[in-house]
Amino acid sequence: MSRVVYKEITPPIKDCSMIPVLLNDKTMEERYEKVLKRMKEENYDSLVIYGDLEHGSNFEYLTGFLPRFEEALLILHIDGSVYMAMGNENLNKVSKSRLSAEAVHVPYFSLPNQPMETKKSFVELLKDAKIQENTKVGIVGWKNFTSSFEDNSKLFDVPYYIVQSIEMITKNIVNATYIFIGNKGVRCINNVNEIEHYEFGAALAGDNMLRAMDKLDVGVSEIEIANELNYGGQRNSVVTIAASGPRFVKANIYPTDKKVQLNDTISLTVGYKGGLSSRGGYAVHNEKELDENQRDYVDVVVKPYYEAYATWLENIHCGMSGKEMYDLIETILPKEKYHWHLCPGHLCADEEWMSSPIYENSEEILESGMLLQIDIIPSVSGYGGISAESSVVLADEKLRREIEAQSPLMYDRIKKRREYIMNELNIKLHDDVLPLTSSVGYLRPYLLEKNKAMAIK
Repeated sequence: MSRVVYKEITPPIKDCSMIPVLLNDKTMEERYEKVLKRMKEENYDSLVIYGDLEHGSNFEYLTGFLPRFEEALLILHIDGSVYMAMGNENLNKVSKSRLSAEAVHVPYFSLPNQPMETKKSFVELLKDAKIQENTKVGIVGWKNFTSSFEDNSKLFDVPYYIVQSIEMITKNIVNATYIFIGNKGVRCINNVNEIEHYEFGAALAGDNMLRAMDKLDVGVSEIEIANELNYGGQRNSVVTIAASGPRFVKANIYPTDKKVQLNDTISLTVGYKGGLSSRGGYAVHNEKELDENQRDYVDVVVKPYYEAYATWLENIHCGMSGKEMYDLIETILPKEKYHWHLCPGHLCADEEWMSSPIYENSEEILESGMLLQIDIIPSVSGYGGISAESSVVLADEKLRREIEAQSPLMYDRIKKRREYIMNELNIKLHDDVLPLTSSVGYLRPYLLEKNKAMAIK
């Protein structure tokens, strides 16, 4: 018999501080020192870190900003010298960078038909940034390749002309993205200031999801719901989803003026730095409003999913291997039956999906300071989907005490979130699990029945 129940539940309280927390100088210095240390350990002479608006988080990790409009390169050398190769419209950002760097103007990075007059080739400009012959250069894009069939060190996800030009200077080039987001990557562990920085976005996403769920009703348009998801002018980490009924009609992926109808499937998603929140279900008040062949939706789809979700929260802790969590979810929610196909949980930061230590046969260890998103997506034929994606951070006793001392207001929010999950939803959390938003665990499969939600007996 399932221990999951659908019952009257008091909704969580929206608790985002609405005060963004900037990364301090000490944190930015620590980030650079961590990267420089790994460069020395891996015997790199130089790192060339690529960035653009969609693929710039490793670049942003050290500079504090994403390059708008254009490609950009941050070039670190083992001797401590730093260069930034920038196009026309990002050149003035070098002086604003959190990491001091010497600017190299590279008009080739500029937008089409902007002035590209230069008397130097692209290779010559890279040499101006001190990329030298017969040196080992790591190229950092945004993707840490983990194929079993390829030489991952020789797969590059940055534009061809950049890779080709570096290779014209030195043949010893390697994909070094793993330094940032692979096993033991420098970006995988966060200090208190970084957790504060990311908690703002994760909490905002959760609060906005609660607003959207409250707004949702028959006759309300997707755009009206999406207005609740996007809030405060913050940059989204994913495309905002507010979809009622069939999705991707005529290939459209954005909210429209389509109005919610009774018995529509519903998909809601919003993400910011630090985490994403998503919810799925039906626009009904109860099972009688579903099609007759879907009235067992809660029993067939929702309860098994929520059992896996609660099990994830109850068991995750510092020191657990990725394999342990993967196998646990596979036991509770067999992939062959429920057809989930991604990792059951992944790391997040500036981007929605950074990387994941949780995969089949993973020997990676879950560590204190990791920001994780609960991301298990079942797909059962004949039924709508279900989701309650949200973010947590793992923190051992030492980090918890640091959070309490350095950020007492955030610590108090986290404490109240834990109490809600354990007392209202009856999900017993390990001490290491710190929810980054108040809506962790809160799931309403019948989105018009607003006084009920899933819980554990």
